[in-house]
Amino acid sequence: MHVTVLLFGALREAAGAKELSVAVPEPATVGALRRLLEASHPGFAKLAGRLRVAVNREFARDERALAEGDEVAFLPPVSGGASRCTLSEHPLDEADVVARVAGRDAGGVVSFVGAVRDRARGRAIRHLEYEAYPPMALAEMEKICAAAEERWPGARVAIAHRVGHLAIGDVAVVVVAAAPHRAEAFDACRYAIDTLKEQVPIWKKEVATDGEYWVDDHP
Repeated sequence: MHVTVLLFGALREAAGAKELSVAVPEPATVGALRRLLEASHPGFAKLAGRLRVAVNREFARDERALAEGDEVAFLPPVSGGASRCTLSEHPLDEADVVARVAGRDAGGVVSFVGAVRDRARGRAIRHLEYEAYPPMALAEMEKICAAAEERWPGARVAIAHRVGHLAIGDVAVVVVAAAPHRAEAFDACRYAIDTLKEQVPIWKKEVATDGEYWVDDHP
């Protein structure tokens, strides 16, 4: 049987392709596919044990059975749907993100704006490149907003993230939380940005004056 394997970030570069058609002996599982790819592609072996897997846009464990034609995404460690959550190759507008959640009941509106700085890990940065798995990234961003709104009743949260080439000073991410009181707005905003950086399949490459590297791959 054959499945389609999607690759991102450092894994895509190591394999030299964004997509692979792979024949997997039956009975096929995520674990069997993982072992097959680790044996044939050095990039998989290097990240062994650190890759998350999604089957048809849902996170899956190694014991998950595979069927003919499944789409299997292998996701390297991350470094950001509905209209309140967006990915864009164009400059982000903080006011636009605020407008997604603002309302007469909002006594506090808190924004986090993440920008590209000129130095990281002691290196001079030329620019950044962000890559995402869009359908799943948007779905995960939406889940983060919903979780924040459940945890802090009355809060509303919106997220916008850039992808592609970003110059020094460009805005990479905007997270906005509105709530009846400022404490809930601050807490919901911090929860959303912290969770986004841990969970959402968006990867960052830093292009420095002395080389380029994916952030999760670099010491």
